[in-house]
Amino acid sequence: MKFPYLRDPLFIGCLILYFVNRWLIKPLVAGGFFHDYLNDLICIPFWVPIMVFALRRLGLRSDDGPPRADEILIPLLMWSAIFELFLPRTRYFEGLAISDYVDVLWYAIGALVASVFWNIRYKRQNETPEQMVRAEPGRPAKHLTEHP
Repeated sequence: MKFPYLRDPLFIGCLILYFVNRWLIKPLVAGGFFHDYLNDLICIPFWVPIMVFALRRLGLRSDDGPPRADEILIPLLMWSAIFELFLPRTRYFEGLAISDYVDVLWYAIGALVASVFWNIRYKRQNETPEQMVRAEPGRPAKHLTEHP
């Protein structure tokens, strides 16, 4: 199955969650996870589909598979460096960007969850019935056409 890019359910869920958090939860709840870390958690699952969609349209991505490990890891590292190391130390973002190492943890958790979700959802659907038959330990996998 092709990766649906901007129609991916995880991407759409993160988009909805962002606006629900911004307009409903934050005004009602003071501080805590929703104020400090929810956007960090949904960062990678939100931005990676946009990035791979743009890469595909520009011809810089050759297939429509789910995001690969490098397409998740590179944005994770870049996002962490830019927003937790570089911007908090610039004059223009003083007071706007605050370095918090815990943000990197939430970026990584979001990246891990997204990676697992995308691999299960889009790779499993590409398996043939023969690939879905599991081999018993120590014995080769049986084909569906074989009899016991």
